Amino acid sequence: MSTKKQDVLVRGQILHYLTDPGPGDDPAAWEYFDDGALWIVDGHVQSVGPWAVVTANLAPQVREAASFHDHRGKLVLPGLVDTHIHYPQAGVIGSFGRQLLDWLNDYTFPAEARFADYSEAERSAAFVVDRLLAHGTTTASVFATVHAHSVDAFFSAAEAKGLRMLCGKVLMDRHCPDNLRDSAASGRADSQALIERWHGRGRLGYSLTPRFAPTSTREQLQATGELFQARPDLHLQTHLAENPAEIAWVQALFPERSSYLDVYAHYGLLGPRSIYGHCIHLSPAERADMAAAGAAAAFCPTSNLFLGSGFFDYAASTAAGMRVGLATDVGGGTSFSLIRTLGQAYAISQTHATPLSPMRGWYLATLGGARALYLEAHIGNFQPGHEADFVVLDWAATPELAWRMDRTQTLAERLFALMILGDERCVVATHVMGERV
Repeated sequence: MSTKKQDVLVRGQILHYLTDPGPGDDPAAWEYFDDGALWIVDGHVQSVGPWAVVTANLAPQVREAASFHDHRGKLVLPGLVDTHIHYPQAGVIGSFGRQLLDWLNDYTFPAEARFADYSEAERSAAFVVDRLLAHGTTTASVFATVHAHSVDAFFSAAEAKGLRMLCGKVLMDRHCPDNLRDSAASGRADSQALIERWHGRGRLGYSLTPRFAPTSTREQLQATGELFQARPDLHLQTHLAENPAEIAWVQALFPERSSYLDVYAHYGLLGPRSIYGHCIHLSPAERADMAAAGAAAAFCPTSNLFLGSGFFDYAASTAAGMRVGLATDVGGGTSFSLIRTLGQAYAISQTHATPLSPMRGWYLATLGGARALYLEAHIGNFQPGHEADFVVLDWAATPELAWRMDRTQTLAERLFALMILGDERCVVATHVMGERV
């Protein structure tokens, strides 16, 4: 039996990015079609452009047979990309904030311990996948727990929706509760089994996931680095330079290394397809090293504000050549919404006197995230051949937005109002491989 998807034709105000607009908002970096068409064949973009141009090239019988989605007056964007989220922490989002290390002990570890029960992991995975889609997010880099079956639960939920997702089992063999502790050998064995089971299955990819340097022994970091170097198709995710107390702890635990980043580099964990959450307290030399290695940063503004961790410097990081994606960092982060998160990214950029423009902001939430995860060959824009994940946003979803939009004149003004005043109420529809979910 054929599994070919029905062809899909979408009409709306279509925006996608070809590259980073940079600090000067280079207009060649994006394409915007006020009356646009997106033509999708078998789940992949066939063409995008002005409605009249795209539809003129479609035979009448082909167009009539297609599934048509009329979103005129609405914004159509590639699916949003969340580059750092802890799905087991969905149940502690909004807990009274502490500093990072207190947060781990008081909220994170107890929440993750409950995932020893597979049914807890299964229920949480289904909830998180549904909420991501409701907020317009179609791809994420996801932390599970130390329990291998927590990855099985998440990937099963993502596979059922046909999503492109990255996930990995947390590796943690010290400085954590006994019921959340693996070992260098068991962590590697569990990871290898999960890789064989899930990596490259459908649209799923595996991320090696040491929580952060303090909770892994040298032996575990070494074993993880060896696996990462042996399998260049794998991804890797962890944390870096989020909090001053954390950095001091790393220095005490690894006195032989020159910096926090050098710990990861020494054990072979720095390179393409690696992404580091936070990266707030980095020196110019560390940013240069990350850029040279091809490593990316996940910008987590709501979590950084909520836990009082500091202000990521997006302008300095990208000027250094780093790949950067946007991230909710649920549950230290305070929302599943990348639209809300984008508004907080702007607020943080103002602390560095380098305000994030709307044209660059929406790049960060789409193609920027895809590039940070090394998935830009598949998602992030509407280039022909790309997987057709997209979100439809209502410019005037609330009275406040409608009032503001009536007083805008340019696309940039509208996009800025949307990223400051918008949230999940703006999401009209989310499509995966062309199909509405």
